[in-house]
Amino acid sequence: MRNDELVIADRDYARLALLARDSALAEELSRATVLPLARMPENVVRMHSRVTYTIDGAGEPHEVELVFPDEADLAAGKVSVLAPVGAALLGLEEGQEIDWSFFPDGNARRLRVVRTLAPTD
Repeated sequence: MRNDELVIADRDYARLALLARDSALAEELSRATVLPLARMPENVVRMHSRVTYTIDGAGEPHEVELVFPDEADLAAGKVSVLAPVGAALLGLEEGQEIDWSFFPDGNARRLRVVRTLAPTD
């Protein structure tokens, strides 16, 4: 997968499209390739995946579960897909990196998916 590509499961896309409106998520959805859930690669971040990622210059790896907004719980490591990092992670493949510019200083950093564990449906 190229760094500018992302794939999303059809089931996730249907629910996410209702939430997106004018958010960073809407931008991600607009460039996504939608696949049937049965054809989704195991190493791609989708809803309810457990994801380990790093941000250059920001210390240790982070592990989160990507969830819908009503399931978000930062103390439990559950990050909403509407949060900036949630929208950035959605659809990325293990090992994929993107430039991510959601920092107070305005500088972009590299966000890299180190590992993803697909949910058990």
